Amino acid sequence: MWDKIQFFQSLSEYPFAQYADSVLHILCTAGNMSFSFQDVRYNVVSGDYVILTNPALASGFSESDDFDAVIMSLSEAFITSMAIRSNYGIIGHLALLRNPVMKLSSHDYRICLEDMWKLRERLDETQHLFREEMLGHLLLVHILDLYDIHARSQAERNVSERNGDLLRRFIELLYHKEYIRHRDLAHYASRLCITPHYLTEVCKKVSGKPATYWIDRFTTHEIARLLLQKEIPLKEIADRMCFSSLSHFSRYVQKQMGISPSEYRELTIGKFYR
Repeated sequence: MWDKIQFFQSLSEYPFAQYADSVLHILCTAGNMSFSFQDVRYNVVSGDYVILTNPALASGFSESDDFDAVIMSLSEAFITSMAIRSNYGIIGHLALLRNPVMKLSSHDYRICLEDMWKLRERLDETQHLFREEMLGHLLLVHILDLYDIHARSQAERNVSERNGDLLRRFIELLYHKEYIRHRDLAHYASRLCITPHYLTEVCKKVSGKPATYWIDRFTTHEIARLLLQKEIPLKEIADRMCFSSLSHFSRYVQKQMGISPSEYRELTIGKFYR
């Protein structure tokens, strides 16, 4: 089954654990819903667009009786393969990790709805000889529309090309999972040939958070993904993440996620809806 783009009728049927590496898009078209993401409760109404770059960190979904939405799941690898020539993807990604809900104007809502309807319609054309390329270009249009919408809402944040490029290279190191072996700020500053203070200041200016915040965010996202795979023992996860011991790993998870690894794993069953 080709699963790089998928649509779902409801959130209750979305396999969160199976698609932990996918990006979940929810365009609310009627009613309202709420959910928790990184210890913050969000309320979503018609016209809001939710993008969860790590669905495993969301939980406690609740919907009104009249809730309706366009629900789309995207393979992160498929998005990355498009190689969009813009630093904005990194800036937008970091912003969505802080707040995954975008409030749309009526014009932007119509644009997004049309984009997603077109993708859903063309997804059924399984006999199209260039189906993957065709869908990729339609998705690219939608992503660029989302960039435009988000960038306009963040227009007051002026980011120089140099700072944008620096942040892109920093996040690329995290995307390549350097946090598995290196979770200290000095390592990343050295790789980028700048001082730790300068890296922190650039991150604060562009994303509103220091560099250490993003190192820990990417680390906890990977830990959450591994904890969803219940067949992997906690000791093995600690080893994979290069912690010196299981107790060190447990202390880190407790500090960053506010819950122990075993408790997080136990709460995974039924945690998405309650």
